[in-house]
Amino acid sequence: MTEIDAKIDALVPAWLHLPDIAEMLDVEVTRVRQLVKEGQLIAVRRGENRTLQVPAAFLDGDKVVKGLVGTLTLLRDDGYKDEEMLEWLFTPDPSLPGTPAQALTENRGTEVKRRAQALAV
Repeated sequence: MTEIDAKIDALVPAWLHLPDIAEMLDVEVTRVRQLVKEGQLIAVRRGENRTLQVPAAFLDGDKVVKGLVGTLTLLRDDGYKDEEMLEWLFTPDPSLPGTPAQALTENRGTEVKRRAQALAV
């Protein structure tokens, strides 16, 4: 879990606290913490109380956005840290168009994963 800098914080349009995510997914908060620990979600400390928060774009109703976990795995395998993954996911990509996070919510995960794979050196 990472502290987030102002530049990346500004890229993410909305954030959710872990208890809110637990309610959305209909699971205990400990399960949400486990998802973060397993790398299926990215949580960062932010706000006045430095609480753990996850980008709202990572959830689609009562589930994690399709394709997110695979994309995070690809980026992590490429050596990206949590903060760098957030920056990449929420920075507009004219070739998509939109941001990779937006493309994932629009069920365009294949395109996003292709771009994530291309980042590997």
